[in-house]
Amino acid sequence: MSYIMKLKTIKNLLLLLALVSVAFALRAEEKKELKYVNALEFRMINKGFDNTMSPYHRLPAYLKDSIMKDTKREALWDRARNSAGLAIRFSSNSSRIGIRYNLTWNFHMAHMADTGIKGTDLYILNDDGKWEYVNTNRPYKKDSIQTKIYADDLPSKEMREYMIYLPLYDGVNWMEIGVDSAAVIQKPMLNNPRKEKKVVFYGTSIMQGGCATRTGMVATNMIQRDLNVECVNLGFSGEGKMDNYMALAMAEIPDVVAYVLDPIPNCTKDMCKNLTYGFVNTLRKLRPNVPIIMVEGPMYSYTKYDKFTKNYLAEKNEEWRKNYEKLKADNPDNLYYVTCEGLSGYDNEGTVDGIHFTDIGFRAYADKLIPVLKDIVK
Repeated sequence: MSYIMKLKTIKNLLLLLALVSVAFALRAEEKKELKYVNALEFRMINKGFDNTMSPYHRLPAYLKDSIMKDTKREALWDRARNSAGLAIRFSSNSSRIGIRYNLTWNFHMAHMADTGIKGTDLYILNDDGKWEYVNTNRPYKKDSIQTKIYADDLPSKEMREYMIYLPLYDGVNWMEIGVDSAAVIQKPMLNNPRKEKKVVFYGTSIMQGGCATRTGMVATNMIQRDLNVECVNLGFSGEGKMDNYMALAMAEIPDVVAYVLDPIPNCTKDMCKNLTYGFVNTLRKLRPNVPIIMVEGPMYSYTKYDKFTKNYLAEKNEEWRKNYEKLKADNPDNLYYVTCEGLSGYDNEGTVDGIHFTDIGFRAYADKLIPVLKDIVK
């Protein structure tokens, strides 16, 4: 080989190496940087009302005066700003999925994990058509802006379905989803959960999610995945007190296939006696064809060793039951009753503090409700 040919060969090899090096550098840079897209460009699920003050609020804006001025329940309005149950559905072919969001309060509680209070869970729809948990962001930073890359080796080259559950006991001001810079991210391709089937859950701190270890483990989110229906979480810590304006608002939610009512933990015996009939009857009159499921208050695990509380909780449930029987006598159709037996499990391990549920308790609660709901929603 002549000297000139050798020189050309070397130059060609050097050029090839340079091109390969550039390609690797570009791929490395692509791998390093995520592009972030406003989560509101996709599908928000498990939300009951469109006319809210912020996309991440759970109650309609028009209720603010009734709540803040008429009944002076600032705490209820604050709980409505918690994003409990809300989730974002989307599809992507990215090898990585990340999150970036701004918390409203960024606070902490002694008896509940921060991952449940203000974290977010990523789920992927697997090849069997089941939602599979991927990862959680751990909100350890003092900064109210949270960031997390959930995984860096997700199935790419093909579009896959994803879901991100929002914080249970904090609020979200804005949220962005991160993917590889060259990846596609778009609205979900599958109607999962089904838009045309919503189950509305009304209740207390337990219903809201206290004290799930992470956001996907609250009962409403479990039921949503298991039954492929949207589950609207209207649980308000300390504030599930059967206000009539709440029943009126719930009656406005479209596509409801069932109401689940579980307010007893926040109600006194007199409230159970005097408010139950009117609250339930408001829903029955406005939505006569929608089934209503009345759930007894749980018998807290510590009541096994606390005589007064055990008796008082039983008395509240008895008043609830009497109103159910009266409503059933008025009209036997579309009214169901779920007892407290086994509501948080049977081994006394279902709560974190004797009252609020652990993940075990939420699984037991979901398993108690699913057989009743399954026949209704199908």
